[in-house]
Amino acid sequence: MDAATDDMHDGEDLPSIIADASRYRLISEACMDGAYDSSKTYTLLREIGINPIIKPRKNARTDRGPPERRNSVMMLKTIGEKVWSGRMGYGRRWAAETAFSTFKRLYGEHSMAKNMENIAKELAAKAYIYNMLINLRAKE
Repeated sequence: MDAATDDMHDGEDLPSIIADASRYRLISEACMDGAYDSSKTYTLLREIGINPIIKPRKNARTDRGPPERRNSVMMLKTIGEKVWSGRMGYGRRWAAETAFSTFKRLYGEHSMAKNMENIAKELAAKAYIYNMLINLRAKE
């Protein structure tokens, strides 16, 4: 399990997040918000065979960056955000956002542990309990 800190940009931790997640599942696509809209992210995902679904920034240019990003920017500017989102499947990202939001409402946004090893253990325990609660609800 990987936990990011406030002093680290989302994109900096992406390689370890992908590596950790890849141990448990085959990853074919990655739906990410604009915080991950960088050439470095697109290049990393291409190198490991993951299709990027990343919302380009509003000021994104079509003449720079990896081809996947340029194509996404051109499509967004041509057909608009709503249609782009539907075609790309970007709306699926909200399922994960909802799960994280529910988790944070249940447990808060802070950890009682002080070092990263114990923070990871605390989050793993909370996730285990959260998943048990979700599975109980699904069986009703």
